[in-house]
Amino acid sequence: MAKLSPAERARQAQSSAKSASSLGPRLKKTSEPRMSKRVKKSVDAQALSSQGAQQIQVWFDRIFRAQSVEFYRLLGVTLFLVAFGVVMVLSASSIDSLVANSNSLWVFLKQFGFAIIGLLSLSIVSLLPVNFIRSKAKAFFAITMVVQLAVFFIGKDINGNRNWIDVFGLFSLQPSEFLKIAVILHVAAYLARQQNNFDEPRTWYQAVAMVGLAMVLVMIGRDLGTVVIMLIAFMGMLALAGMPTLIMRNVGIALLVLIPMALMGSSSRMGRITAWLNPSAPDPLDYNWQAEHGMWAIAAGRIFGAGLGESKMKWSWIPEVENDFIFAVIAEELGLIGALVVIALFVVLAFSLLRIMQRTQDFFSRIVVVSVMLWLVFQALVNIAVVLRLLPVLGVPLPLISAGGSSLISALTAIGVVLAIERENHANPNRGSSSSRSNLRSVATRSVPTQRSKR
Repeated sequence: MAKLSPAERARQAQSSAKSASSLGPRLKKTSEPRMSKRVKKSVDAQALSSQGAQQIQVWFDRIFRAQSVEFYRLLGVTLFLVAFGVVMVLSASSIDSLVANSNSLWVFLKQFGFAIIGLLSLSIVSLLPVNFIRSKAKAFFAITMVVQLAVFFIGKDINGNRNWIDVFGLFSLQPSEFLKIAVILHVAAYLARQQNNFDEPRTWYQAVAMVGLAMVLVMIGRDLGTVVIMLIAFMGMLALAGMPTLIMRNVGIALLVLIPMALMGSSSRMGRITAWLNPSAPDPLDYNWQAEHGMWAIAAGRIFGAGLGESKMKWSWIPEVENDFIFAVIAEELGLIGALVVIALFVVLAFSLLRIMQRTQDFFSRIVVVSVMLWLVFQALVNIAVVLRLLPVLGVPLPLISAGGSSLISALTAIGVVLAIERENHANPNRGSSSSRSNLRSVATRSVPTQRSKR
């Protein structure tokens, strides 16, 4: 190989440097997009994974985060009432279940299954955001109204009432029980949207029309007991929401006209009321049979009771003993002490709901809690009053205790809504707009629209 002179070596080095400098940008241009795509993909993957982790953390905190005392008090008394009710259904229904199905556990197993479904519904609903529940209230109301209307076409009669739908021969669905919570959510959402129009009578008459339409559909099926509970809960809801006195008076006058017409529309209904008003009168159709034997069961229990499972009146002496008259079996088997404990549990339930209502600032949530409290507490009060013969037989189950899947699942779902509200109360103590708070403070001082216009 020939030796190069220093000048030639310098020129060769200079040319190689130029070629390297010209190739550098090309290599840089081709490598940069590849590197940026890799970095972008890794960043996107990290962002998605972090978002997923954050979402999982949010749901984990929502499920397992420690809640308030009111939350656990309501949940605890609810679980105790459900467990106690399942045990009492087993005791009260064993004889009738054996006669009807050749299996003394048939009614108990159905009630146990309904309790599981109801508790699952409570758990799921209690985890939902309140705004989501509020947004679905109208759709839920429409669905339950359609199902209640379908009762007149595909429903079946039970004890003279047509308010059930047979589901594949396995169980009977009572849409009116779910209609209670649907009306509460829908009317509460409607009133929350109309807070600035409370001085207009049209706002309240529209709410009354929603409530009235639901009760009319149930009343056509001749279920007076359910209508009574709906009337107490819904009218109490409207009154506590701030309905003006004049409109409340007009609604009361309309009820004074409609209630006697509804009572006279059924011969069996009038027969029960007449027998209740005249207990010593001749009773050839045995309208007083159920109430009389219920009182005998209470008397037989005395103070300490005959013992769990030792009831004599459940041996086909009391019709619907595991349902409407389960309180009579409780008093017979557990005595006065057991009956008072059940009453005390419902007092605790009412107190728990009242405390949550006091902690709630959002208008929609506050109305829902009040309505659920009126529904469950007054239904328990009416059931116990019927067993004690303070009211005529109305066919109202004891909430969370009596046998019946529709009643149990709907009550537990309603309590799940209240638990969802209390969960957000605990997470956001200052939740609720200033307008809703001022509206709640001014309910007691709101004037009647006609008087305001006169001034």
